Amino acid sequence: MTKVRIAVTGAGLIGRKHIDVLRSGSADYELAGVADPSPEAAAEAARLGYRCFATLDDLLRETSPDGVIIAVPNQLHVEMGLRCVSAGIPILIEKPVADTVADALKLIEAAEAASVPTLTGHHRRHNPIMRRAVELIAEGSIGRPVTASAIWLAHKPKGYHDLAWRREPGGGPILINAIHDIDCLRMLLGDIDHVQAAKSNAVRGFAVEDTAAAILTFKNGALATLLLSDTVSAPWSWETTSGENPAFPRTGQDAILVGGTRGSLAIPSLDLRWHEPGREDWLEPLIQRREPIIPADPYVEQMRNFANVIRGSEAPVLTGRDGTVTLATTLAITASAETGRPVSVDEILAGHRPSA
Repeated sequence: MTKVRIAVTGAGLIGRKHIDVLRSGSADYELAGVADPSPEAAAEAARLGYRCFATLDDLLRETSPDGVIIAVPNQLHVEMGLRCVSAGIPILIEKPVADTVADALKLIEAAEAASVPTLTGHHRRHNPIMRRAVELIAEGSIGRPVTASAIWLAHKPKGYHDLAWRREPGGGPILINAIHDIDCLRMLLGDIDHVQAAKSNAVRGFAVEDTAAAILTFKNGALATLLLSDTVSAPWSWETTSGENPAFPRTGQDAILVGGTRGSLAIPSLDLRWHEPGREDWLEPLIQRREPIIPADPYVEQMRNFANVIRGSEAPVLTGRDGTVTLATTLAITASAETGRPVSVDEILAGHRPSA
């Protein structure tokens, strides 16, 4: 089987992760080249022996890749994506698809009109932990899902906010971090109808939030809470509980809890507890087991899916359009926190911006 040649535009932190995966010696895919104007990116490419170009146009012209991963800053996603679409090249766009729903839909609709596949880089969709959690709920292991709680509490390191954009609206934990947890909740419980949220910048005093809380009402009637802050020293975040990234110390805690009419599921431990049918009673002991999984790097699994989408042998795990729904849900939380009122996700998708 011929390897799929995939290029990367943007050689920052996440771009380098994709580059490493593409250079890992897979039989499915390989690195076609990188586009990044920085001297550091060029020096890294020279050291490791792959081609680096100053612009995406140069990369496309010189390498003719089968697919492109867009890992540039958010405000450039649409511009870079449209260039690939015009060349008929499938794209995997790092989250969020764009800064606004309108910009995201501009790209997605252009790609759909040109029959160019688009994928959104929410890598947790490819993690065996989340995949098994979705299967357990679908199998009825906890009965009807009723409620969930997602927690993302961490203390970002000194120097993190030295970059100006991280101190401005859009650079805080809602759009940068919680968007992943929102996508996980959508995986587990389905689409969200509306949200009610609050936010605070009381610790750092920047223009962007450092703490937020939200209540999410799902279209199926389930309810969930989301709590996040990047000023808290705590063991409850996906990074420190899942073991997904070895750079983070593992705490052995859980970051998402899901409750149903017969049982409950803790994630990422996949600790499952339930009552036998007909014995749903708080005086009855719960049966417990921890669901086993075979770990896998979600970025590798994501790349495999992208390669197979390019070949035409698989559907995208998360399309650009579906990723736009996650973006709209995240922006609805920000809008609700600003207005103090519930905000409909469908209204955000339709381009309505609630006023204070």
